[in-house]
Amino acid sequence: MKKIIVTASAAVTMMLTAVTPAFSAGNIPMDYNSDGRVDTFDIVAARQSGADKTELQAVSDFVLGKPVSSSGGYDSDYTIDEDCILEPKGTVHTGEGTFYGGGYEGGHAMLDPVSRDYWIVAMNHSDYNCAQLAGAYLEVTGELGTINMLVTDELPEGKKGDLDLYTDAFPLIAPVEKGRVPVSWKIVPLDSAEDAPVCYKYKEGTTQFWCGVQVRNHRYPITRLEYMKDGEWVEIERRAYNYFESREMGAGPFDFRITDIYGQVIVDKGIPLSTDDTEIIPGHVQFPK
Repeated sequence: MKKIIVTASAAVTMMLTAVTPAFSAGNIPMDYNSDGRVDTFDIVAARQSGADKTELQAVSDFVLGKPVSSSGGYDSDYTIDEDCILEPKGTVHTGEGTFYGGGYEGGHAMLDPVSRDYWIVAMNHSDYNCAQLAGAYLEVTGELGTINMLVTDELPEGKKGDLDLYTDAFPLIAPVEKGRVPVSWKIVPLDSAEDAPVCYKYKEGTTQFWCGVQVRNHRYPITRLEYMKDGEWVEIERRAYNYFESREMGAGPFDFRITDIYGQVIVDKGIPLSTDDTEIIPGHVQFPK
């Protein structure tokens, strides 16, 4: 199967190298936030300003570097789902950091078994957002330094921006005796996804009559999972414990369409159904950087 993946950052660099010399800063077409460049920030700004679907599609196409045809239209091989963009890449969040002793087993994101290669962290209820940031890889910074952490659990009582770090991780960013400290964090690419595809784990009790499936090893957090049925994409409902569940999927194999929080879309074909809840099934594709 031919796989075509375009990174938005590379496409922006390529397009702006060719386009921006013809315009002065603040006068670039589709520069909705007037920062002198066109990127995913402009897709968000365009949506917030009330741009119609045609305008949103145009700026999405530009960000992805779609070639313009002789008729003025765009090649349709690549898409960004602008309705799914949670935030531009690199967005920095701030809040308070605390520490706790759980999460490698039994975390709310149900990512067991979690590799001890990762520091793990619980995300506040607002940002966790019904598992939207389950499995997110974060760069977390405190007064003593910066570490990368995997979101495996939820912090129900935390305010937006707050994190609850694993006990052994907290001393790397702040003195333990402080207990509660200011932190900043941003989502970064999952390092294990660098040279490996997304993969899938089915929930205990899965059959052709009821299915719970979890996407793993995704470079960025997942916001939507769909499967192909009778030529149409059907969205699968997500639970707060990080499984997508359906009674309509059947016996498989499945073609999945997965959308991340940056609106990037991949299609993974021929994924088999498994009733073994310990099996991790590799896919064939991965999200761009």
